[in-house]
Amino acid sequence: MKLQTTAACSAVALSFCVAVAPATADTLRLLTWGGYAPDDVIAQFEEETGHTVEVTTSNNEEMIAKLRATGGGGFDLAQPSQDRIAGPQEEFGIYKPIDMSQIDTALFIPSMLEATKGNTTVGGDVYGVPHIWGTSGLVVDTANAPSVKDYTDLCNDDVAGKVSYRLKRPTLIGFAFAMGMDPFAAYSDEAAYTEMMEKVEAKLIECKANVKTYWDGSDQLIGLMRSGEAVAAMAWDAGGWKLNADNPDINFIAPTSGALGWIDTFALPAKGKADEAAYAWINFVMKPEIAAKITESSSYFTASKGADELVNEEQKARFQASFPPEAIDNIKWYPTVPTGLEVIEGGVLDRVKAAN
Repeated sequence: MKLQTTAACSAVALSFCVAVAPATADTLRLLTWGGYAPDDVIAQFEEETGHTVEVTTSNNEEMIAKLRATGGGGFDLAQPSQDRIAGPQEEFGIYKPIDMSQIDTALFIPSMLEATKGNTTVGGDVYGVPHIWGTSGLVVDTANAPSVKDYTDLCNDDVAGKVSYRLKRPTLIGFAFAMGMDPFAAYSDEAAYTEMMEKVEAKLIECKANVKTYWDGSDQLIGLMRSGEAVAAMAWDAGGWKLNADNPDINFIAPTSGALGWIDTFALPAKGKADEAAYAWINFVMKPEIAAKITESSSYFTASKGADELVNEEQKARFQASFPPEAIDNIKWYPTVPTGLEVIEGGVLDRVKAAN
């Protein structure tokens, strides 16, 4: 593309064409998270496609701030979490629709692709497809807490005084699902959500005697599980896999009512200038053999179908033990949080914390 563009320029305009047109056409400006674009993957992509990649690492808040400041300019591909797309798009118009005909959908785990499309659709257009994902669920010492299969099992008598979880919204959401309710379906009905959270509040107060402590940081949780002070906890998958490396009896378990999942996506900034390179990057990194390299770099798995078979044997074994196919299909993906829900949840958490 660069040679063709240059050849079409006159001698007088050559310097302008070389400085502007090829750079915007061939260089992919990627706004992403640390570990999501390893050097070896970038080098292979550049060699195979002729595009170059410029990486800026960021997080959700910074991504949105950067794109708001420029009206969606400055980058050609961004990787916000799926619950950070619909709201900012409706309010600020910082993304452009994804042309799904340019996406090799066969490379994606179908349930993740459909969930992300649904959660990032605005005005009938899709604004995100999935890349990296992770979950919260249960970390269990199966030798000492064999009964714990779902969130509410943390209230079982046989683990009394030896469980831990955070007093945060994932605990409220997880308990609601385990109690047979669907909190995400109630997001649009404040009264229904309030009633649901009142039931969860009562259950958490009833269960409070079982809690050794409410953990705040991952180091604290890992210490509790390693020492045996806690034998079951609600926590992230990566923490469970880290513990499993030291003690094969401890592992992350996807709860029977469904793990709670987050997805970091691919989204096109509204004023991006290298859509061709962006689509090429998406399809390239979703190839199973490339996605496996990204998993080994980031420690997170991807929405690439079959990539889990190609990671190193230890990571593959831990992942497949935690996530048989039916558990993946049962993941409850976080949608965008409507205004007002944080106030309801905050009140519940405060009352649980204060309860005797």
